[in-house]
Amino acid sequence: MVNLHARMRKLKAILDIRLGPGAVLLPHDVKRIHLDFAVKFNNGHFGARKFWRNCLPRLKYYNPAISMTVNRTKDQDGPAILTVFFAPPPRHATAILSPAPSSSTTPNTAPSEHEPFDRMETIDMKHIRDSEIMSLLMTLTKATPVIATPEEISELESMREDDEIRRQDALIGAKHRSKIREEKALLDQARGTVAAV
Repeated sequence: MVNLHARMRKLKAILDIRLGPGAVLLPHDVKRIHLDFAVKFNNGHFGARKFWRNCLPRLKYYNPAISMTVNRTKDQDGPAILTVFFAPPPRHATAILSPAPSSSTTPNTAPSEHEPFDRMETIDMKHIRDSEIMSLLMTLTKATPVIATPEEISELESMREDDEIRRQDALIGAKHRSKIREEKALLDQARGTVAAV
């Protein structure tokens, strides 16, 4: 049987991807999101990098049909830009009611249902925190945040309590190990004085 803590860590990873910053549902007119920033976080690229690491996985989890691309350059003085591509308005009334596709990739090699983008909006991410980037993206796209269910909230609370218990156990263990080291040092010192006599 798998260790209980290992299973809890996997559950925590699943909860982390489902809840938190970036857990939003984008509207159907958003076609693609592209991030362009430097590899290192110097010169104002810190917020863009944190957005990429913390928010983009949740965005992709809740919006699998939207293509999300990242271009990391070596130019530290270059811009940090988030570009949102919007699809043109649908030509048919049935297109509004059709559900969003479940994947951004299709098994076809040629994109048969390719629609060009209607407009493109950019967000300058340089010298901006990841939370501010997320709020700018939400206002630009009119995205709706995902609300956690009561079960998910209780799971998160129980996991936080378990983390606190583990932290306290680690402190107790560290105190115990340091006490054993001190006793061993005293015994070694006593044995050294006895041997010298």
